[in-house]
Amino acid sequence: MKTNAAILWEFGGNWEVEEIDLDPPQDGEVLVSWEATGLCHSDEHIRTGDLPAPLPMIGGHEGAGIVQEVGPGVQGLKPGDHVVASFLPACGRCRFCSTGHQNLCDLGALIMAGTQADGTHRRRARGQNVGVMAFVGTFSQYGTVPEASIVKIDDDLPLSRACLLGCGVTTGWGSAVNTADVSPGDTVVVIGLGGIGSGAVQGARLAGAEKIIVIDPIPAKQQKAFEFGATHFVTSMPEAMALVADLTKGVMADSSILTVGLLEGAMLEDAANLVRKGGAVVMTALGRMADSTPTLNMMMFTLFQKRLLGSLYGEANPRADIPRLLSLYREGKLLLDETVTHEYKLAEVNEGYEDMRAGKNIRGVVLHDH
Repeated sequence: MKTNAAILWEFGGNWEVEEIDLDPPQDGEVLVSWEATGLCHSDEHIRTGDLPAPLPMIGGHEGAGIVQEVGPGVQGLKPGDHVVASFLPACGRCRFCSTGHQNLCDLGALIMAGTQADGTHRRRARGQNVGVMAFVGTFSQYGTVPEASIVKIDDDLPLSRACLLGCGVTTGWGSAVNTADVSPGDTVVVIGLGGIGSGAVQGARLAGAEKIIVIDPIPAKQQKAFEFGATHFVTSMPEAMALVADLTKGVMADSSILTVGLLEGAMLEDAANLVRKGGAVVMTALGRMADSTPTLNMMMFTLFQKRLLGSLYGEANPRADIPRLLSLYREGKLLLDETVTHEYKLAEVNEGYEDMRAGKNIRGVVLHDH
């Protein structure tokens, strides 16, 4: 079939919206009409070259839509089902899935290869194969994707908000609830308020944190930070250091969560200085693949027993956690409407990323035409 998609043809270029040829689903795959997709920073990392990927590639990995057709062997989905794309697949059979760590599924090793799970392509443009981000490529009106990358949701939930749980909000929420293991009464610092940071603030709030300090250089984000549940907002690390010391009588925070747009090595020591003895630094943001120069006082980590923790997808189990978070949204406890600060058409995808780089959005969402 013919459909439109936003393709990245060269690093540093713009996403180009054009017609592609899309094959029908093969064994274990489904055809989905994507209705909405979030504009996540990970796709920007591909555009800049910070996250290596084979080009050309259709971007987008934070989508929601409706199943149109199922291929042979698909058991848990049928046409008409409303679904969210999980940017990390869950096969349900590997060691990690079977021990409750779906975010570490073995299939995840293939998501930046640009191919389907079987190593082949389903999309073509300009006479050549076109890759796809994270098996799903939600910067497209339609997609042929593995069943392992799809989570069924209730039909009455708005797809333009449910899409946020395919990556950003779930990642942030889990960074606080699972990785930082926030407990009632904790003091938590969230560094960077975007789509992931908003989820981290809400995760800390829902876990019972008493003090939630947001650090972001853009003062205009203060109101949103408070709306999500922050108790304090500052625009610089020196301000944060003084504030946390004052609020905790010098003990410092229980955890700090790095959710900036691009992680740099020097940020780790700042984040570590914000936490107490035995405290946790959660590294959720992505740095450049080639950056291996973190700055840390190693003796401090040993003597103060501090912990540096990586967090992939917030350690979430998407098949369980996406429906659970949507239940919290339905009850008004997880704020998704407030997370979306602007909606775009697919043809406006580059404008959406310009707004993100300018700090205008918490999360932009593309609404697909059909």
